[in-house]
Amino acid sequence: MDRLIYTSLSAMRGSMARQTAIANNLANAQTPGFRADMASAQSLWLDGSGLDARAMASEEVLGADMKAGTVTSTGRDLDIAMQGDALLVVQAKNGEEAYTRRGDLQVSPSGLLTTGDGHPVQGGQGPVTIPPADAISIDQQGRVWIVPQGGDPENPQEVDRLRLATPAGSEVAKGLDGLFRVKGGGILPDDPEARLLTRSIEGSNVTATSALVEMIEASRSWDTQLKMIGDVRDMDSATANLMQLPR
Repeated sequence: MDRLIYTSLSAMRGSMARQTAIANNLANAQTPGFRADMASAQSLWLDGSGLDARAMASEEVLGADMKAGTVTSTGRDLDIAMQGDALLVVQAKNGEEAYTRRGDLQVSPSGLLTTGDGHPVQGGQGPVTIPPADAISIDQQGRVWIVPQGGDPENPQEVDRLRLATPAGSEVAKGLDGLFRVKGGGILPDDPEARLLTRSIEGSNVTATSALVEMIEASRSWDTQLKMIGDVRDMDSATANLMQLPR
């Protein structure tokens, strides 16, 4: 009976991992450029003496759904949406290079151009810094233009160019901070042909309805395994009663 119990416990751990991924997706259903977590199951064979006849199930977040989200026109000068599979180069909190599809850019009080979640956006010379300006705009090639304070609106000046990378031919993985990195280390090559949709933003690719259905399925799977453990306990108790010697 103990073997069935451990099998059910393995399935329950998988259901918990799946529920965690779904809950994270639902929480980011409105986050710009968010890519949904994907939980996958795999077999873990038990090593030991004898035949390898038993395998436990392990379900965890192993990737992200790279399907594009819906692009919406906002009219805001600092909103951008990457076309194709291009990724915006940013600086992670630990200082390393990372990538994102989030395009709700903003200027910090210190003049640093960042994403909506505070990661510095990288340009040709490092983090993009915006000097005091009356107007800021970004064109389809990723060039950042400003009208200096008191300057001529008809004569904007180029400050920097956003770095856009291509994941083609490379394997990227999503981290706990929501940023993408190259598996095994390294950086992605810049894509000079990448283009942006300006004054627009790409939304999350999470569909709330589908995520809720998946959560219900994961909850039912949990309940099924819990009931199975209860049934095994009852069977074990009944077997023990049968083995008792009469007085």
